[in-house]
Amino acid sequence: MPRRRLLLLAGIALGAGLGVARAASQKTTHPPRAAPPPAPATPPSPATTPLGPVDTAARWAFISDFNTGADLLNKNADEAMVPSSMTKLMTIYLVYGMLKAGRLQLDQVLPVSERAWRTGGSKMFVPYPGGVKVEDLIRGIVVDSGNDACIVFAEAIAGSEEQFVDLMNQKAKELGLTHSVFKNCTGLPDPGHVMSCRDIATLAADLIRTYPEYYHYDSEKTFKYNNIEQYNRNPLVQKGIADGLKTGHTEAGGYGLVVSAERAGRRVIVVLNGMESMRQRAEEAERLLEWAYREFENVTLIAAAQPLDRVPVWLGQTPSVALVTGRDIVVTMPRQWQNKAKVTLHYTAPVAAPVAKGAVLGSLTLAGQGVPALEAPLLAAENVPRLPLPGRALAVLTHYLTGN
Repeated sequence: MPRRRLLLLAGIALGAGLGVARAASQKTTHPPRAAPPPAPATPPSPATTPLGPVDTAARWAFISDFNTGADLLNKNADEAMVPSSMTKLMTIYLVYGMLKAGRLQLDQVLPVSERAWRTGGSKMFVPYPGGVKVEDLIRGIVVDSGNDACIVFAEAIAGSEEQFVDLMNQKAKELGLTHSVFKNCTGLPDPGHVMSCRDIATLAADLIRTYPEYYHYDSEKTFKYNNIEQYNRNPLVQKGIADGLKTGHTEAGGYGLVVSAERAGRRVIVVLNGMESMRQRAEEAERLLEWAYREFENVTLIAAAQPLDRVPVWLGQTPSVALVTGRDIVVTMPRQWQNKAKVTLHYTAPVAAPVAKGAVLGSLTLAGQGVPALEAPLLAAENVPRLPLPGRALAVLTHYLTGN
């Protein structure tokens, strides 16, 4: 019959054991009066978090845990917005893909067109006529935010920026970026060119996960090319607080950035946009990054091989089989709410022999205030062969005689 067991997690810490428990228009003739003071400006709406509302000057904001995928902060995170130069994450993502596939080489020299040379905005100052090494172009995008470098890559990879943009939109669909539409490879103002904060965070996480061998470029603080030295525009990289990824600014989008940092094996990604100044952007990014590390932690609730319960086995050579998750269950939780997490086991008992090790026998669900919802399969921890025929006959007879 179906069974459910509730595991109460109290005082959770790495390696902690699990306690087990059962289971909403008129004129006036009066003398004019002094005008009232202007009403104070409406404060910006706060972001939502598992801890409750958190104020932020950003119009759009999203913070996620790279390791677990947990959402830590959300303010209009799924609203389409102008991404400005954060667009270049997709451009460099495609470049890294070409490198990994062997279709580009770091020391390969790509030709510079007049169009690339004339591209305005932030530049790495590519020469025309001339060529630039792929590795220099990467630094020209990641460190200098060079629009000219983006055009060089687009034309070399796809023949034109327009055709390269088709590749960008195709990759966006593959990665599940549901609020992203690319019109160019630079982030320069272009009607209909949009991304969401969540999409930017998803793209950043996939870039770090898929191309770790190239991510080191993001942490470079300066790059000198063509006798011009430029500083990484990412303020948290300059301070040594983060190891990537990108800033952006246009009149329509305001000041924005996506940053990532890793501490003690835990990586956090912060995306902010719509701020009023470079200073506000830097201060808000640092404040919210520190908030994410201070208020949340990653906790191993259940180890992969830890037996959670035993299920009776009908006609098996052993009377029961242990249930395990088969993988560590790691979740991001508010530090002060750890003991509110509840794990429930769902399974049907008894199970019929034979039982194969790794067979799915039920499910585990995680819930609780401030705790991310999670579901994982419950697996058989070992093989349980079926009894031979005489043993089965005796077991059936005993069952009908005793009810056990």
